[in-house]
Amino acid sequence: MRLMLFFDLPMNTRSERRIYSRFRKYLIKNGFTMVQFSVYSKIFPNRSSLDTYMFTLKQNMPPHGSVRAMAVTEKQYSNMFLLVGNQTFTEESLSDNTMVIL
Repeated sequence: MRLMLFFDLPMNTRSERRIYSRFRKYLIKNGFTMVQFSVYSKIFPNRSSLDTYMFTLKQNMPPHGSVRAMAVTEKQYSNMFLLVGNQTFTEESLSDNTMVIL
């Protein structure tokens, strides 16, 4: 499973930019990778672990703006059309089949 997170946060004041930065750093620290600006994804082994993580994610939401989440299977994610541009290095190197040898 993959959790897709879409967000649009206000960045008019210094305080709002700080909130945006903290939220973005929280996502990266918790294993999300950027697909596009304000679109992040994270891989989960199954639906139950995704549902468990959603509780933690909801506790770290910014107070204003719009944040949306959508769960998709790896097959659905791999069928996504890339209309302009190329896959990022992170997208090319990460997948559900990635094995790390230490």
